[in-house]
Amino acid sequence: MGDLNFRKKRRRQADQKRRRKKKQGLKFDTGRPELRFRREKTRGQKQNRGEIVNWTVQIIIVCAIAFMLVWFFGQRVSNAGDSMKPVLKNGDVVLVNRLVYNASKPKRGDIIAFKPNGNENTHYSIKRIVGLPGETVQIKDGKVFINDEEVTQHIYAEDIEEAGIAAEPLKLGGDDYFVMGDNHAGSDDSRMADIGNVKRSEIYGKVWFVASPGSDFGFVKR
Repeated sequence: MGDLNFRKKRRRQADQKRRRKKKQGLKFDTGRPELRFRREKTRGQKQNRGEIVNWTVQIIIVCAIAFMLVWFFGQRVSNAGDSMKPVLKNGDVVLVNRLVYNASKPKRGDIIAFKPNGNENTHYSIKRIVGLPGETVQIKDGKVFINDEEVTQHIYAEDIEEAGIAAEPLKLGGDDYFVMGDNHAGSDDSRMADIGNVKRSEIYGKVWFVASPGSDFGFVKR
């Protein structure tokens, strides 16, 4: 009789275990190694999915940062002509920083890329800033004068033969920049009436790096 009661008790305990396993959503099986394997497999799958999501997010972030760096600091522009010799040669590929002038104003001596008169159908022109907004520019006796004072810094020729419209004092507007090529004799720049002063809105960005292989490769000289 005692043995019968013991067997009934064991069956009830087994039934209770089976019901608990079903509530937990697991198939009851007396093979405990298989049950552990399923648990570990499920845990491993969740871990793998988490790692995949993590890697995907990291890749997206890296790509976004790379895109922003290229967009703001690495826009490529090809220099056409010899107007910026000896600093830039014809065909040199340069990188343009488009972000810098959002934080600060263009400075005298900066080399900029711009579309003359804002014409989107023309090639980018690359020149050096000589005159700043509000200043008066004049070229006389082969020299550049800003507000009646001679400027020698960032001027790469001793005598400028062609003064153009700057032969007379030229007052710059509050948004105007007077630009010139370093090779003054071979440059179409603000001295020419058909180009004139460059508006701030026409400036594409600051030229800061020569990407073409060769002796000029590296940061642009001021």
